[in-house]
Amino acid sequence: MRRRNNRALAMFTAVVLGMGTLTGCGQKTGEEVSGEKQAEETKETGGAAAVFNGELEQNVTIQVLENDTAISKGYFAELIQAFNEAYAEYGITAVDANMDQYLDLANDGPYGYGPDVLYQANDVIMKYVDGKHIYPLPVEKLECYDKIPEAAWTAYKTEISGASYTCGVPVNVQAGMLYYRKDLLPENWETEWDDNGNSVPDMVENWNDMYAFSLERHAQDSSKYGYMKSLYDVYFSSGFLFSYGAYAFGNNNTDPGDIGFAAGEAEKGAWVLSQLASAMNEECIDDTITTNAYSKLGDGSYFATISTPDVYTTFLDELILSYESEGMSEAEAEEKAKENLVMTSLPKLPASGDLKEENPELIDTKAMGGINGYAISAYTKAPNACLAFVDFATGYERMVQRSQLLGIAPAREDAAEDVGGTSKLLYQNLASGNIILMPSISEVAQIWTPGQTFFTDLAKDSFRPEGEKQYLDKEAMKQGLEKMSKEIHDAIFTLK
Repeated sequence: MRRRNNRALAMFTAVVLGMGTLTGCGQKTGEEVSGEKQAEETKETGGAAAVFNGELEQNVTIQVLENDTAISKGYFAELIQAFNEAYAEYGITAVDANMDQYLDLANDGPYGYGPDVLYQANDVIMKYVDGKHIYPLPVEKLECYDKIPEAAWTAYKTEISGASYTCGVPVNVQAGMLYYRKDLLPENWETEWDDNGNSVPDMVENWNDMYAFSLERHAQDSSKYGYMKSLYDVYFSSGFLFSYGAYAFGNNNTDPGDIGFAAGEAEKGAWVLSQLASAMNEECIDDTITTNAYSKLGDGSYFATISTPDVYTTFLDELILSYESEGMSEAEAEEKAKENLVMTSLPKLPASGDLKEENPELIDTKAMGGINGYAISAYTKAPNACLAFVDFATGYERMVQRSQLLGIAPAREDAAEDVGGTSKLLYQNLASGNIILMPSISEVAQIWTPGQTFFTDLAKDSFRPEGEKQYLDKEAMKQGLEKMSKEIHDAIFTLK
């Protein structure tokens, strides 16, 4: 993908519900547009009604940016084939944009290198609102509109001059889920690891037992571990802070002047993470565990980890390969993998934060989550065709198919209800407030680096000599979180 970040940018502008542009992906490379031409375009198009007016642009090709998993698992190919057949009479063709899924639309779009439709997490999509790089959408025209709960739509809403706009269409709910291998449970788990007799292993119900089991498994075989996850990963680690009263930004994640990672008793969450790190190896310091979790869970090195629902099939594929290496046929390996790979809600936390406490009072674990969805580039020349694609892709049939092939939890309640399983669990957690959606304001981009710095330092502490440890008590952890919060504030304001 070519980029020309060093050139001055100018673009056509059309008022679309108060924001948006009409340049489009098909303009000439490096084409610049004068202010006069920009004003003419605004006048000629007549604003919002001229953009999404229901008149399909005919004989056009729209480039769609999907995520890598949907492409590699074949879902995207099936989606665009079905759409192209449905809209063949209009000459509308959707194609793979064939770009890095983490493109920079702000720099690439004005010169025609961006896609017409993009699929991303809400925080990524909404960062393009400030620069008017995506369109506000007439979502009430979509078939899925009343099938998606307000909590999901909220992730794509923004307010400008007192008016509310929706800039994306929810596709699936994302949040941390516990993955574990049922066939790696101890043989005696039903008598020794099921204290409440509910036929669910204790170590997947609460973090105290997961911690104890992790220590036991590693003690029996130094090459094996229980729970493994990189603390470096802010997306997952921050949920432990949220469980004890922390938050990202104030006023429901809309006020970047109020940084809340040290709020409440967040230090208890940091303490939990520190204790869990002590049962891992030094790979928890950086992102190593995140990247090798698929193969390590597959070969049995790890018993459990946390990841999002959309990578279920990746875990499954690795486990199938592992079983096949043991001599099973492909069919046998697939059947056994589906039986033994379990994805479920996160274990509960001790209210005290002490993973060694006997019979602790347990609280729900909160998780940072997101809503992945579609947005339409403000540079497209075919906005109505793009909207038709989004409408098609968020239909019931497509959402069920996406869930079946990729393991995602559909944002459509009817599809989630029919798919069942994990989808229902995620909706329950979203409704109960146990999924904290990532802020949809551009300042969210500033939380990651300070967060990684703190969590990396916290993880290192478990492997430092006694005389060199930095976080000897919860007060030290509180101070570390306050420093992290200050660094985020400085990145947003002082260094802006």
